[in-house]
Amino acid sequence: MHKIGYVVFPGFQLLGFAAVTAFEMANLQLGEPAYQIELLSQTGGEIKSSAGFGVNTKAFDDRTPYDTVIFGAGTTIEPVTPGLIEFARHSLQTARRLAAPCTGAFILAESGLLDGRRATTHWFFARQLRERFPAVRVEEDRIFIVDGSVWTSAGMTAGVDLTLAMIEKDHGQDVARSVARKLVVYHRRAGGQSQFSALLELDPKSDRIQKSVEYAKANLRSVLSVEELADAAGLSARQFSRAFRSETGQSPAKAVENLRVEAARLMMEQGRHSMDVIAEETGFADSDRMRRAFLRTLGQPPQTIRRNARESAMAS
Repeated sequence: MHKIGYVVFPGFQLLGFAAVTAFEMANLQLGEPAYQIELLSQTGGEIKSSAGFGVNTKAFDDRTPYDTVIFGAGTTIEPVTPGLIEFARHSLQTARRLAAPCTGAFILAESGLLDGRRATTHWFFARQLRERFPAVRVEEDRIFIVDGSVWTSAGMTAGVDLTLAMIEKDHGQDVARSVARKLVVYHRRAGGQSQFSALLELDPKSDRIQKSVEYAKANLRSVLSVEELADAAGLSARQFSRAFRSETGQSPAKAVENLRVEAARLMMEQGRHSMDVIAEETGFADSDRMRRAFLRTLGQPPQTIRRNARESAMAS
């Protein structure tokens, strides 16, 4: 039996319990109590959630061993108590894996457990995590990241993706796929998938830059030089480049690459076109350039995105 300690604290966010439900569904699928879950806190007893009602917990200690320890998340970043820090450090030495969805990453970071590691969190808090803990290699545009025995994920529903990945690692794809179907979610978003779309990320403020983005999206097969985009915006190339970066935080070239990656990913998920056709249709010219762009942007090659999409389709 795999013993899981799920750590909560005053003001924890209830959506994290979706992870607990995934383990419960895995037990049903396997026909045995493969996972045993205990709710833990520093003090034990009733712990109030951010919604105002509480759950009963057991006080964590150094004597009870756990295979997996998951630190819950909150809607805000609260000070991390010395007791939480001590338990996190102890768990790294004794548990098979530690997990911290969403703002739980701040507990691990405060404990020094993310120093030198890749990690992610909810996009809203990613900059704060990077600034407060410069030794952490924050990758804000990821659904989840596994670095050794430490697992972190983006916020809210991304905790389900993290849990499904754990179940897949423990019991294989078929079990994880069945659990995903019972939860009525995709099996599963790849860890490297973006937390939000390229268009939402750009969010230009002026009509001229917005027009250039819309032009780029409609003409991905073209070369899309800075001059061409500037012309669509009615600006000189120099004015356009400066205004584009100021409003979006990206260079025009990077924004175009992100739009192409997103368009290519959608084609892979929704159709049966070959990689060469997708590369041509989205302006990458060839599949090798597309592959390099996927690795830069999503951290995974196109083949992995396609395989995950096919598995999700089979599970639906």
